[in-house]
Amino acid sequence: MTLDRKTRGFVVVGLVAAAAVAIVISQFASRSPDGLEYVANQQGFADTEGAHAVDGSPLAGYGEGLSDNAVVGRAAAGLVGVVATFGVGYALFWAAGKRRRGTTT
Repeated sequence: MTLDRKTRGFVVVGLVAAAAVAIVISQFASRSPDGLEYVANQQGFADTEGAHAVDGSPLAGYGEGLSDNAVVGRAAAGLVGVVATFGVGYALFWAAGKRRRGTTT
């Protein structure tokens, strides 16, 4: 898929803006329990919680495992989220465009 210069510029500016927002906004992620944790604590079944499949991954817990510096870890996690979302979206649009043109290779 080839993009004209104007569209490419729009995509780049959008990615930079999304990355900047993710890096800044991720610093305000709450350390308080989310709604499900809150209800589990209130109803008394929070102690039945188990580890999830990606519990030990570097991005679990807002990127706490990425760096000794919490600010850097959260910023990296936000940036990885933007890049992953863009990658999935790009792949879906690429596949849809290829299907629309009727080509399979």
